[in-house]
Amino acid sequence: MTTAQPATARLTGRLADEAAAQRKIANRLRRANGQLEALIAAVEADGDCRAVVTQLAAVSKAIDRATYLILATAMERCLSDRDGTTQPNAGNAAPLTLEELERLFLMVS
Repeated sequence: MTTAQPATARLTGRLADEAAAQRKIANRLRRANGQLEALIAAVEADGDCRAVVTQLAAVSKAIDRATYLILATAMERCLSDRDGTTQPNAGNAAPLTLEELERLFLMVS
């Protein structure tokens, strides 16, 4: 028989998950930044068209992945806040409404 996890344990686990997601997002954005710097250098050096387009696609994909991870994290936080398992962090903005999440998602889709 399993027992329900105490609220403090759920919150602690969720905060650790959020910290891991933030690190993952930051790493993806750093990767995109490096790819963007390489793209700018290739354009300034009048690089091969194929190489420039390939690098552009890589930058775009890296930013897209970071964007979707940010949205997924926001959705998870919003839904978790609604079921009462967490409380908004002091100093942070109010949780996003479902309508706001939908608008953000549609902006990038």
